[in-house]
Amino acid sequence: MDERPVTKYAQAPDGVSIAYQVTGKGPPDLLFMQGLGYPIELLREDPGFIHFAKRLRGFSRTIWNEVRGFGASGGDYGDAFNEIGHADLTAVLDSLGCEQVALLGSSMAGSSAIRYAATHPERVSALVLASTYAYYVRSDDYPVGVPPDTLEAYLASVKTAWGTGADVKFLAPSKSSDIEFVQRIARCQRHGVSPDQIATSTRLGFLHDVRHLLTTLAVPTLVLHREGDLFIRVEAGRYMAEHIPGAKYTELSGDDHLYFVGDTDGLLDEVEEFLTGTHQAPEGNVVLGTILFTDIVNSTAQQAAMGLRSWTRLMEEHDALVRGALGHHRGRVVKSMGDGVLAIFDVTTGAVRCASEIVKQAAGIGLELRAGLHTGEVEVSPDDVTGLAVTIAKRICDLAGSGQVLVSETVKGQLVGSGITTSERGAHVLKGVPDDWRLFAVEG
Repeated sequence: MDERPVTKYAQAPDGVSIAYQVTGKGPPDLLFMQGLGYPIELLREDPGFIHFAKRLRGFSRTIWNEVRGFGASGGDYGDAFNEIGHADLTAVLDSLGCEQVALLGSSMAGSSAIRYAATHPERVSALVLASTYAYYVRSDDYPVGVPPDTLEAYLASVKTAWGTGADVKFLAPSKSSDIEFVQRIARCQRHGVSPDQIATSTRLGFLHDVRHLLTTLAVPTLVLHREGDLFIRVEAGRYMAEHIPGAKYTELSGDDHLYFVGDTDGLLDEVEEFLTGTHQAPEGNVVLGTILFTDIVNSTAQQAAMGLRSWTRLMEEHDALVRGALGHHRGRVVKSMGDGVLAIFDVTTGAVRCASEIVKQAAGIGLELRAGLHTGEVEVSPDDVTGLAVTIAKRICDLAGSGQVLVSETVKGQLVGSGITTSERGAHVLKGVPDDWRLFAVEG
């Protein structure tokens, strides 16, 4: 379990209370500006965030600041982009006796981090810009961001989706089928700010133009961006890196925007090395395992055709047969995602046989399933399994056809002598994963 830090308040010069939490001891001191309307206290219920915060506190004293107008902080968010917002940050630092701090600006907080670093260089030791921008509305000389003629329609869609978790498909596509995660994000949104406030803050954030300050930055700067980010496109990160003197730019694989989703360790390795010059030893229980993803093909259409009661009964049969097959082949369910499962196995042959059994038995009750498997190192916690191997298995599952069990070449290599036969299905690009991957279909 992650430690539960106490929320404290710094008083801004205008009397507004600015909420913050502190974890770890450092050095260095790191002020994390998350740029989302999600309360930190609610985020600490998410396993991915817990892992992210745990890694950060392992090499820094991390200050989690909630910008005015969001979460537990008072005031109006519109003031976050001017000198009032700067005074808020200074008040938090002063309350902690922090003379200099590394700033990490993520998402819509990046432009504020840039402005503070440019105008208060004596208080900033380093700057990290993760999945963010210097401006996010397109113009003739700046082909980055939202087209100006669609901005209002975009903001209307943001307002409509807020509080439902519907925008997870853009913010964290790798978690879009994880019902529990989507519900958690929806709750964070509802308790963070109202739909009206998020629409207003998004407009202000996108229009906050700090491009003219990029060339004036005089602090060591690291720019990080995931190449497939669907919310803030990678071109925004490339632009900043090209215009900040001496900036280090690293493009990460993956398409998740949320910093605590996806390959968070890859992102944190870059931050830690930039700030400290080294990496901490890996934490957690890292094991070699075979990951299985199953997925019900066209589940939404099937549910609509059958009706809720019939679909619920069918899902109960599905869940029972999955539990039976996993028990027989010594697999462990990590999580159920409504239309499929994520499971882990110690023995690769058992995982493949289990996948084939699940797909065949599901067909017997009128369900079309597909499955994908990959073997690799993963970090195992009581309620989750994380690592690139999990992403690869999910991508393979997404490529499988109805009734098909598709495996990576790594899995195929473990099947020699098992009696399990496969047929090659060619080389494929797995979204967000480097290189081409040869895939194989399990026969029989």
